[in-house]
Amino acid sequence: MERIWQAAWDRFKSRYSWAAWLLTFLLAYPVYVAWSLAIVAFERSDRYVEAAAVTAVVVLGYLFTVVIPGGKDPRIIERWAAGEGVDRETALRATYDYGRKLIVRGMLFTFPWVAAQFVAVGMIAGASVSRLVHYAVVGAIAGTAGQLIVNHSYVESTLRPARAAMVSDTEIGDYLPRSRPAFATWTTAAMLGVGFAFAVVGAILGAVLDVARHGPLLAMLIGGVLVLVVGPSLWAAYSPLLQPIHDLTAATLRVAAGDFSRRLPVVQDDDLGALAASFNRMQAGLTERQRLQAAFGTYVDPVLAARLLEQGDDIFTGERREVTVMFIDVRDFTPFAEANTAEDTVARLNALFEIVVPAVVDASGHINKFLGDGAMVVFGAPNDLADHADAAAAAAVRIHRLVAERFGGELRIGIGINTGKVIAGTIGAGSHLEFTLIGDTTNVAARVEQLTKTTGDAILLTQQTVEAFLTRPAGLADRGVHALKGKSAPTRVFGLDPAESGIVEIGSGTEPVH
Repeated sequence: MERIWQAAWDRFKSRYSWAAWLLTFLLAYPVYVAWSLAIVAFERSDRYVEAAAVTAVVVLGYLFTVVIPGGKDPRIIERWAAGEGVDRETALRATYDYGRKLIVRGMLFTFPWVAAQFVAVGMIAGASVSRLVHYAVVGAIAGTAGQLIVNHSYVESTLRPARAAMVSDTEIGDYLPRSRPAFATWTTAAMLGVGFAFAVVGAILGAVLDVARHGPLLAMLIGGVLVLVVGPSLWAAYSPLLQPIHDLTAATLRVAAGDFSRRLPVVQDDDLGALAASFNRMQAGLTERQRLQAAFGTYVDPVLAARLLEQGDDIFTGERREVTVMFIDVRDFTPFAEANTAEDTVARLNALFEIVVPAVVDASGHINKFLGDGAMVVFGAPNDLADHADAAAAAAVRIHRLVAERFGGELRIGIGINTGKVIAGTIGAGSHLEFTLIGDTTNVAARVEQLTKTTGDAILLTQQTVEAFLTRPAGLADRGVHALKGKSAPTRVFGLDPAESGIVEIGSGTEPVH
């Protein structure tokens, strides 16, 4: 049914109310003519053709009375469809107003029109006056029952294509007031109408065919015929009620697959419309979350971003843990910055960090901060890392190799690494907080990086880092003990030759081998 109404809207649009009238006649006439032929058979008459013709006239008149009038609302809808510049929200509201008027007119006019149809067919079939009164009563009740079946579903299916076109990908349907009775109310009323309609038709056919004399097989045959005759009409009436649920199911599957690009059209002003609007708001929230996560991944370390999004902003209250800290600095960068433009300086730094960041992330490290022409990196926080010392050495070797390949001798770096206890947590106040490391381990790592200028090593490690290795790399050279600024006791350091370390890359990660 959805395809039928959609095709009618696509084809006619500015004349849609007339198309809807004719289509409704084609769908409704078989049901009404079935009633008429049953009356003719009950009266044992042979005037089936006349009864069918009268039924066609009555049904056309009834549908014209219900569908075509409607004041300004149909004209607003069709003017919008004709491209006359009618506001979308105004046109959408007109569909809701028109839909309510259709339901009211249907409830008011159905029972007298169907009663008139039954009486007219009864007169054609030669029924007595008393029988005509019975037909009038049965017609009024049957018409009301039929209207209960099709009322809500007919209105929604007829106006759905127009509303979907008006809503499109906008949010105008999400915030319009909901004024229609609940979906369950219409479903219950429709089920009562179905039961009554089958009971009345079955009683008439049973009386005509004398079921009591022919036995239960005839009753079963009547039931089968009713299903074949009335079933398609019931399907046409009920299928629109399920379409919003089908749409919601499909949209849920799209969102579960990570597709937030399509909104659910809000084309009803009942509780199903409210549900669709709520789904769109939920999807918008998920889209915003995805956008924030992408932004976090750009401006914040991905590990921190993931934990913040999953656990909230109260997770880094301060933890004591053992980590390995690495400082990276560019040698003789100040003269380069003085001799080049600011744009060239920034481009050179970005080229360096395009190497540093992936190497650190692949080794499960965390870039804590950028420090001008250098960076502070930590392995083992905020997430635990058992082989943090090994990971730091592997990342340092990889960074040194890639920098040499990329820049040759035009850019040289020094890397200092130290292992020890720190407090890992947030520092700051108000709306500005920063995840950082507090402790002497960080200071020592910074001093060791400065010491590379004295020892001439590209990578310099403290004894604490060497002792923390799970697998000691080759190429370590003892550089003796050195006094570090701010430290009362001297520190033993070791140079790590990248070419002799035995550390090679395996997949996206790194690990030492011999």
